[in-house]
Amino acid sequence: MSDEVEPGHVRVRLDLSYDGKDFSGWAKQRVLRTVQGELESALRTVMRLSEPVELTVAGRTDAGVHARGQVAQFDLAEEVWAEHHDKLLRRLAGRLPHDVRVWKVAEAPEGFNARFSAIWRRYAYRVGDHQGGVDPLRRGHVLWHQWPLAVDAMNEAAAPLLGEHDFAAYCKKREGATTIRTLQQLSWERAEDGIITATVRADAFCHNMVRSLVGALLHVGDGHRSTDWPGKVLAAGVRDSSVHVVKPHGLTLEEVGYPADELLAARSKEARNMRTLPAAGCC
Repeated sequence: MSDEVEPGHVRVRLDLSYDGKDFSGWAKQRVLRTVQGELESALRTVMRLSEPVELTVAGRTDAGVHARGQVAQFDLAEEVWAEHHDKLLRRLAGRLPHDVRVWKVAEAPEGFNARFSAIWRRYAYRVGDHQGGVDPLRRGHVLWHQWPLAVDAMNEAAAPLLGEHDFAAYCKKREGATTIRTLQQLSWERAEDGIITATVRADAFCHNMVRSLVGALLHVGDGHRSTDWPGKVLAAGVRDSSVHVVKPHGLTLEEVGYPADELLAARSKEARNMRTLPAAGCC
């Protein structure tokens, strides 16, 4: 979708959340139930539109992955927006299934693109290592790991992964897409209830990147790998069969960050450029 909004239209931003358990991911599919499919159908119905709505999203989530702070957008004729904007939130609440909720509907500032204007996405991955398992009331959002985990070791192993790297070793390669990303935060913390949460923030993520990083660090935390192993995997630059892609239900998209309004268009343009790493110098 272009950053330019057609004359007579407005760009609408949606802030939403969903439980990914019963969705086949974000992206619309012909026969499978998806978040995008449910939202586009609900929007068209409540505004009685003759043409389908086309949503652009900050980050496409895989099947089973949850979101607390997802952001999406669509363009709408000004007269339709004027008619429906003050009633849209309430009507969506009545039309959408209970596992997806829209919390805010607003006209987006000039230059806004939900995907390309974002400067970071923050995910959380939650793990429980209690020998008895995971609280049944949280089983849909917490992975059970059957060996005790050392949080300090996982944080030590995560440190070399920070910064701009080619994360090909931790991503499922897609044709024509780069695997260069800037990992801004990767840290683990154990809460009082024993649940261990990984906070993972980057400018963007390639396919399976978060779940692969978590899988590698869990191997360190339970003592099956040394703390320098994840860094060595990264440096190798190829997929390692020892890196386990953990299950999706422990993962939640928590928040998407955007720059100040006056920087939105420039960020969107920058994000569309194919990235390369600087060539190694002599010194």
